[in-house]
Amino acid sequence: MTDSKPVVLHRLTTDENSGALSLRGIRKAYADVVAVDGLDLEVSYGECFGLLGPNGAGKTTTIEICEGLTPADSGTVTLLGLNWETSPVELRHQIGIQLQQTEFPAKLTVEETLRLFRSFYRSGLSLEESIQQSQLEEKRSARVGRLSGGQKQRLAMACALVGNPKLLFLDEPTTGLDPQARRHLWDLVDQLKHAGRTIILTTHYMDEAERLCDRVGIMDHGKVIALGTPQQLIASVGGDHIVEFAVTGGSAGDGGVNAALLTAIPGIQSHRVDAGVHQLSVTEMHTTVPRIFSALRDQGLHLSEFRTHSATLEDVFVGLTGRNLRDE
Repeated sequence: MTDSKPVVLHRLTTDENSGALSLRGIRKAYADVVAVDGLDLEVSYGECFGLLGPNGAGKTTTIEICEGLTPADSGTVTLLGLNWETSPVELRHQIGIQLQQTEFPAKLTVEETLRLFRSFYRSGLSLEESIQQSQLEEKRSARVGRLSGGQKQRLAMACALVGNPKLLFLDEPTTGLDPQARRHLWDLVDQLKHAGRTIILTTHYMDEAERLCDRVGIMDHGKVIALGTPQQLIASVGGDHIVEFAVTGGSAGDGGVNAALLTAIPGIQSHRVDAGVHQLSVTEMHTTVPRIFSALRDQGLHLSEFRTHSATLEDVFVGLTGRNLRDE
């Protein structure tokens, strides 16, 4: 991969008093299964908004409704002041979409593929700008069928940006990318935000959501169950640090641990158990951890695992949904 000069995107002028994306009372059911249940959501212009959720939460259906790929049973969707019922052609010229998996004609080259996608839009980036932005200079003449998974992801991103969209949907954009290419995409998203573009991002990488998103919505069972900045959501865990441990010995009970004794320790905000691993939300590590050791020792328990980390968006997600984001 060669170093390249970043493509300069002109800042958009927008009506700051209205939202770039507005969902009101969106509902979608498949037979007896309600995928989206009366969802309300507002995303501001120039915002990078992350939509997270476990499988079956309704996240994918919500995104497809926003993209005009799936009609809602009820409710209204407004994008850039327009809607799919009255302005479908105009919206297609103003939004960009990167799907989680995109199938391109294998026999076309990178350059031919980008030229094809550019022809769909009235205006946008030049072919050279698109190739440079996606860091595919060395692969411009390569056939798509011979690209690696990461290179295909970069091509999909380039196709989503070739129309210079005001509103961009990115579904798992860094899947398959090496660390350097992943960081490049993060920088590109920052550049798009600074240029006034609005970005709707789904990801399975919590560090990516924390790094890129101005706000995050966590979905479960067709509803948004938490909404705020990453910092606000992390603060909602109730502690600055997470202590995780597993034990051996002791008697029957919650993994052999008397949970009431643990939660009575000053500085412990919450306690949960997942697959035999205890997780504590802690405010003051230096005073709380010795007391945890003492409480376990008094119960005749021995540590088989022990680790600590600063509270993250992953801890918020697990606490709210009971699952990790990558759980199937």
